[in-house]
Amino acid sequence: MVDHYLDPDCGYCQAQAHPEEKHVGDFGYLVGELPNSVVVIFNEQSHPGRVIVANKKHVSEMVDLTDEERNAYFAEVNQVAKALHKLFNPDKINYGAYGDGGSHLHFHLVPKYEGQAEWGKPFAMNPGVTHLAGDEAYEKMAADLRAELGI
Repeated sequence: MVDHYLDPDCGYCQAQAHPEEKHVGDFGYLVGELPNSVVVIFNEQSHPGRVIVANKKHVSEMVDLTDEERNAYFAEVNQVAKALHKLFNPDKINYGAYGDGGSHLHFHLVPKYEGQAEWGKPFAMNPGVTHLAGDEAYEKMAADLRAELGI
């Protein structure tokens, strides 16, 4: 049961309200929920394994969370990062939280591979390259992540 405000115009909030819907807005595919966050595969997979970890509460800033909520959220970001390391074996994971394009606190976790796209540079938000074709491929990645995350 959801015990916090869900914005009807927010993809991350609607993923919590309607978890049976696998598509999150026009940008992602739902992996599932952890106690304090929602995990979403970013549609654009120029960096294999790229996901978003959104806080369950519809807040725009970390300062809007209590210390306990923030620590629990970052523990889950770390849990997802460990799963990505195990499943995708990246050389590095970049973390991005910009927030001026959307008002719901979330982090992009972007596995990076030495010698491949954008190594040593910030990742692009939407370079228009997609490496997964269709829901079947997204569901396979989501199932692997669910198994690794225990959700």
